[in-house]
Order: sequence, then structure tokens, then C-alpha cells
Amino acid sequence: MNQVNYQKELEKILQQTEKRKAEGERPLRLFLHSCCAPCSSYCLEYLCPHFEIMVFYFNPNISAEPEYRHRVEEQKRLIAAYNAEQKGYPIRIVEGDYEPSRFFEIAKGYEDCREGGERCFRCFDLRLRETAIRAGEGGFDYFATTLTISPLKNAQKINEIGQALSAEYGIAWLPSDFKKKNGYKRSVELSAEYGLYRQDYCGCAFSKAEREREKQTMQDKQE
Repeated sequence: MNQVNYQKELEKILQQTEKRKAEGERPLRLFLHSCCAPCSSYCLEYLCPHFEIMVFYFNPNISAEPEYRHRVEEQKRLIAAYNAEQKGYPIRIVEGDYEPSRFFEIAKGYEDCREGGERCFRCFDLRLRETAIRAGEGGFDYFATTLTISPLKNAQKINEIGQALSAEYGIAWLPSDFKKKNGYKRSVELSAEYGLYRQDYCGCAFSKAEREREKQTMQDKQE
């Protein structure tokens, strides 16, 4: 089975947005789930010349509230900087409810899965489902997520979930594989440029524990 090139699919849609702009039509509205400011940095820079974007910060997987608050403030700071620089259409942000219990509920029975497995897929569904619902309620043209920029995230699975939710809720899914075209590299550059806080784990207690074990293993090998 041939894998879909989601970057090419996205580029086709972006060509359509440019045609609309040339014909004087209104810009399409995108409801974009963001996992964090560093991951969103390239995605927003890339997309804001094409769409009116509402960033949806919804990440109940972030287990520790201080960590959650730090990350959401960084997201708001980045958006304010982009708007001040007029990188494209103005970007807005709405914060979802912070309810870690929703994440722990869908993670039951999958606590021992390694990062990148079924627990993560269930987490993707949780966050993208809420995004699709909110996008539909707000009358947006598309919904999407920044998650595909990470080399550690399964872009194929994320897009499959997005497409399934698109069919379920009747809101168009914007396909993506943002790590392509040096997207991840650019996000690292932008994070340095704006002094963004870059975490080394996705946010949940399970990924944090796994990362700590990896660090300890590396330290033990060096000793």
C-alpha cells in the first residue's frame, strides 16, 4: 500500500488559497490545534500567509499544571510576536479546558506503552476530536494540528485520525507533514530566534518518565 504524501496534498490546497487571494476572495479560516509554541513556530510561519488562523491550545496530556501554564504562555508570546511582525494574516488563540483527567481516562490500560504507540494514538484522537468539534461549531473551513512536525510523531496515523474525524463531524481536514521541507529544522531555528522554551518530552507523565529513564541509561553508560 502506497503511503500518501501529505506534504504534497497540503501544497495543492495552498495553491488554491493563492488563487482565491488573487481573485479577491476572503481567506479561508483554519482552526489549528497546537501542542506547543516550538512546534507551532514553523507551522504558523508557513500557514499564516494563506489562512486566517485560530490556534487551539488543547493539551490535557500535559500532566503537571505548572508545565502546562508555562507552555501556554509561550504559545501566546509567540503569537503576539508574529502578529507584531505581520508575518501574514492575524493569528488568534483560544485555550481549551485543562482537564488532565480526560487524558488519564483514555490512557487506562496503556500506561506501559512506549511513546509512539497506542497510547499516543488515543491521545491524538482525544485532542483532534475536540479540535474538529470546535472547528465545526465555529464555522471554520479546515481543522489541523501541528503534531506532524515532530520526527517522533507518526504523521501517517495523525492524518488518518484527522481524516476519520473529518468524515464524522463534517469539517474539512487540512493534511500535513510539517517536518518535510526542513520544517522541523526551521522550528528549531525559530525557537532559538524567539527564545522559546523547548521541552524534551511531549508533556504526559508517561513520556516524562520514559525520557528520564533514557537519560539515566545514557549517564550510566558514560560512567
